[in-house]
Amino acid sequence: MQRKIFRACVGVIAVCMMLASARGEGLVRDSYGGIIRGDMSAKRLSLAFTGDEFGESLEPILNTLNERKIHGAFFVTGNFIAQPELARLLKKAVADGHYAGPHSNKHPLYASWDERAKSLISQSDFTADLKQNIEGLRALGALAGSETVYFIPPYEQFNRDQVEWCKPIGVTLFNFTPGSGSNRDYMREDDPHFPSSQKVYDDILAYEKKDPHGLDGFILLLHLGSGRKDPFHTRLGTLCDELQKRGYEFARIDKLLAQP
Repeated sequence: MQRKIFRACVGVIAVCMMLASARGEGLVRDSYGGIIRGDMSAKRLSLAFTGDEFGESLEPILNTLNERKIHGAFFVTGNFIAQPELARLLKKAVADGHYAGPHSNKHPLYASWDERAKSLISQSDFTADLKQNIEGLRALGALAGSETVYFIPPYEQFNRDQVEWCKPIGVTLFNFTPGSGSNRDYMREDDPHFPSSQKVYDDILAYEKKDPHGLDGFILLLHLGSGRKDPFHTRLGTLCDELQKRGYEFARIDKLLAQP
């Protein structure tokens, strides 16, 4: 957990430096080549949710989004869809117009926390695991036809190897836009860095005011569950309503990241 917090802080610094030179047009990538933000010339953002073994928030999240006619994006592992009830709900999400994409099959760690350029998985194992995850999603009706396969890596940790390995299999790797702290919603109450759902909510809105670009082109990452007693999905509807009041449009991830 502490390593993830440290990584997030380092990522924020690197991204802030990169965004300082951005001109507000086109996709933004980090220093490893992963997409981390959409076009900042439009007041649009995407909601991206990831899930591995936990999924207790999936149904209330779906209800919240469907009530507001917002299309989200759900990135899940093979471990997630192996659970019949979660697979049923994910199939419903696809039928309701939401995006469902891969998050790896078995949730391996791709790159070292201490030496990020060092890969901990071979290209062949990476490809086999990811393809299995994609096949499982397609069995649920996701990623049909020529739909672009967007992919959030497990632990949101990757390096340039994984970005390159995705290309031969037609997958586009991306990550959340750092800075808002939304990704901390997975932390349980026994974590020393635990933020309440209200704190996560407040920090997202505070960051929206602080960033010179607001949340334009933002990929806001949240989780489908973690077993915490104060889940963020109870604040999701209020957050969506407030961001719409501030003039934002919610775009499905493939629309936000689509190249002209």
